[in-house]
Amino acid sequence: MTKHYTAQDIGGVNPIVAMPFTTNGEIDEVSFVRLLEHLATTGVQGATLFGIASEFPKLHDQERDRLAQMFVSTLAGSPLYRAMSVTDHSTELAVKRARYYERLGVDALMLLPPFFLSPNPQAIQEHIFAVLEAVEIPVMVQYAPGETGLPITPEQLAVVADRYPHAVFKIECNPPVDYTRDFLKLAPQASVLNGYAGLYMLQMLAAGGKGVMPGCSFAEVYVRIYQHWQRSETAQAEALHQALLPFIQCWMTHCEYIIQVEKTILMKRGIIVTDYCRRPGWQLPSEDHQIIDHFLSDFQL
Repeated sequence: MTKHYTAQDIGGVNPIVAMPFTTNGEIDEVSFVRLLEHLATTGVQGATLFGIASEFPKLHDQERDRLAQMFVSTLAGSPLYRAMSVTDHSTELAVKRARYYERLGVDALMLLPPFFLSPNPQAIQEHIFAVLEAVEIPVMVQYAPGETGLPITPEQLAVVADRYPHAVFKIECNPPVDYTRDFLKLAPQASVLNGYAGLYMLQMLAAGGKGVMPGCSFAEVYVRIYQHWQRSETAQAEALHQALLPFIQCWMTHCEYIIQVEKTILMKRGIIVTDYCRRPGWQLPSEDHQIIDHFLSDFQL
């Protein structure tokens, strides 16, 4: 029997799925399926497709439709909740895509608010409300002021939480911890997740967050940290997170940098065939390859 997820079910470790390509930049469907099957064995709670780490702006609409269908069917019957991101900058298209993904059988959506050409705050709010009203499944609303240019107060976000019980909040302001605390005081029932490669993972969990949305190439490390946290093994969780921090702090200095690093890790682990990223991308010098090899050894991946 298919489980119907609520906003409270969306949490834990929910990696963004990378997009494997061949060396000539075509979708590598075999590697894509192998990656999804791998993620289903790592202990993560969910997986999300078409985030920034999926290189969504570099995908053709036909590719996106094909990948969406493969994503849903490949993970059918797995213990993971399946989420897909709605990234359309048109409200009308975002509503259509949200409904299409819901019909396709995803368990949740993620919503990137429109930011191209700087729409006004009311237009962005109407866009978010329109998508929330179009579907019944949980919707992870990204609060990404760095991208949208839209500052939303915790009070304004709490109104969304009260009005839409199926909203989940992916808080991406930097740093996110104090904002999250203020928001959860006003909306204690709300589910909050954070991305940023898990830089603030433990602080966000301590502040009342429900989970983390990192990349997918070393999801097992985040699972280990999360499991320590769940078992109240705070010292072990902190030690492992501290060991991870120097790597992700370096790689998170640019989005394209960590996207390329994640792909290279997946290739070195034998999960995907090539680490090709569609251009424009990021070239890794030989020192980065040495650091990645060191990382894989340190974390026994």
